[in-house]
Amino acid sequence: MILQTQIPLKQQQYNTINYQSKLLLLGSCFSENIGNKLFYYKFQVVQNPFGILFQPKAIEKLILNSINGKQYKKNELFFQNGQWHSFDAHSKLSSLSQQKLIKNLNKSISITNKALTDASHIIITLGTSWVYRFIENNQIVANCHKVPQKKFLKEILSIHNIIESLNALISLIRSVKSDTTIIFTVSPVRHLKDGFIENQRSKSHLIAAIHEVINAKKNLYYFPSYEIMMDELRDYRFYKEDMIHPTPVSVDYIWNYFKNVWISNETKGTMKEVESIQKGLDHKPFNINSEQHQAFLDKLSLKMKKLKQRLPFIEF
Repeated sequence: MILQTQIPLKQQQYNTINYQSKLLLLGSCFSENIGNKLFYYKFQVVQNPFGILFQPKAIEKLILNSINGKQYKKNELFFQNGQWHSFDAHSKLSSLSQQKLIKNLNKSISITNKALTDASHIIITLGTSWVYRFIENNQIVANCHKVPQKKFLKEILSIHNIIESLNALISLIRSVKSDTTIIFTVSPVRHLKDGFIENQRSKSHLIAAIHEVINAKKNLYYFPSYEIMMDELRDYRFYKEDMIHPTPVSVDYIWNYFKNVWISNETKGTMKEVESIQKGLDHKPFNINSEQHQAFLDKLSLKMKKLKQRLPFIEF
């Protein structure tokens, strides 16, 4: 008896990910779920230097500003609820100090610029087509930072708007590194604050636009995170209590698909070595001074030393 539909996915033949790959992940919070897995296995990853960015215009702006080497100034910041913020960045960069926020923003611009230049793979996760336009200057913001909603106009990006934005960011990426592999995916996180129908409308705009773009250009790919969640994990037990975010089990399930599609077979043996070390580091002994535990630590240290000889960039 078959109780589940499955999406047929094959391993990618070209441009797969290995430990020499340089990865840049940008976008919705689901990119952090996949990014955290890549971090755990010690791949070379730069993840959301400006924090979570939900919509394509925000990602496009970050890429443009990074390539242009933008330097933020005091007059571009604002004070709200006891902290300084930028409408271009997530609140994880916000600060009690105006000067520190400027430092955080400009450092993150520099990190993104280098990551774009070095990247063999860029993974872009789009979360929503809904955007907020700050009435005062008519600019679309990346994050509202709990500024009163009456100061914004809410609008949905059309498929055409999204296609334009994706084409622009692809051209920007290609301008600094022409052979970068770009993987698009749509976040399975449900934006129910927009409304049930509005969430579906939003996701459909993203999916339609992405496929229009990748069908017209080379070296662009789509990974179906959203479809795996909707079609294979279509049960509320795969969501957290908020009924919005996927559970750790769901993230693991989608990660295993991603690993099987995008990570080279030769790399998976090294991933098992890393996982063994990570589990060893998490081990809690009954007696830290016992001979048995000291022997275990010596063995673990030898494993790390051998791995680091092959891959010097790995740090535990």
